Amino acid sequence: MKIFTWHIHGSYLFYLSQGTYTIYIPTKPEKTEGYYGRGETFPFGTNVVEIPADEVKDHEFDCILYQTNQNYLTDQYEILSAEQRQLPKIYIEHDPPRQHPTDTKHILNDANVTLVHVTHFNRLMWDSNNTPTRVIEHGVTTSNITYTGEIPKGIVVINNLPIRGRLLGLDIFLEAKEQVPLDLVGMGTGDLGLGEVLHPQLPEFQSRYRFFFNPIRYTSLGLAVCEAMMMGIPVVGLATTELSAVIDNGYSGFIHTDINYLIEKMNLLICDPELAKEIGSNGRDVAMKRFNIQRFVNDWESLFNEVTSKSNSSISASL
Repeated sequence: MKIFTWHIHGSYLFYLSQGTYTIYIPTKPEKTEGYYGRGETFPFGTNVVEIPADEVKDHEFDCILYQTNQNYLTDQYEILSAEQRQLPKIYIEHDPPRQHPTDTKHILNDANVTLVHVTHFNRLMWDSNNTPTRVIEHGVTTSNITYTGEIPKGIVVINNLPIRGRLLGLDIFLEAKEQVPLDLVGMGTGDLGLGEVLHPQLPEFQSRYRFFFNPIRYTSLGLAVCEAMMMGIPVVGLATTELSAVIDNGYSGFIHTDINYLIEKMNLLICDPELAKEIGSNGRDVAMKRFNIQRFVNDWESLFNEVTSKSNSSISASL
């Protein structure tokens, strides 16, 4: 199976590439969004193949996978041939609606495209028009790094938090940091954090922190949260979006909409490392079942087979 897509979210692309299909991504010398190529951050296998953008028209694919409005509205017309644009289409919606949480219509309104939401919350909130939808929840690989939690601090993993503001919980992070020892890592952390820790090094780095704090108000379920849970790191976060349906409060993590409650529980974890290990272990059990990488790639393989077989059936019927 030959899948064409753009490099949008590196960590998602890495986990998607764990399947038995080949993923083709376009490149441009200026490395604009979606055209970065494989990059140097993720240990992609040989099934992630770069193609110069001006040569994409010369290749054969089985399915086109869109990940942004830019991909769907502009990019496909610039680099795909007319024949390629008739191939089976899937659009991954990585985020919940921004303009209005319940009344925003998705740009897709096409019965011939499958719209994949990465969380049930996203599917619930988007008005997906007449486009067929489904949910494929995240999948993340297990790590051979084990949680130790010896550093009595929390870790926050968010890129460019200083400029992303309330949506990503900048004010919540600053408020909590006044009462709880927290370290922020990620690209563009500025004076607030420790800077970027590359994805392959992140498991070992964060394994020593007592807990993982997610101050994000409104987003899809972050892969960083799934990765922390998979490692057995206890997660503390807001009881909003999909996280409220992932964490069993007080058992597999701590969630609430009361910031003071979360601050209290973070300090509790700092004072009680055994409780932190217990909460983290329960969270890992949840992650092993819900975010299992094999389940994830099986879901994607099934969908790729489904949309391409429908296309082949339509072609046969027209002959």
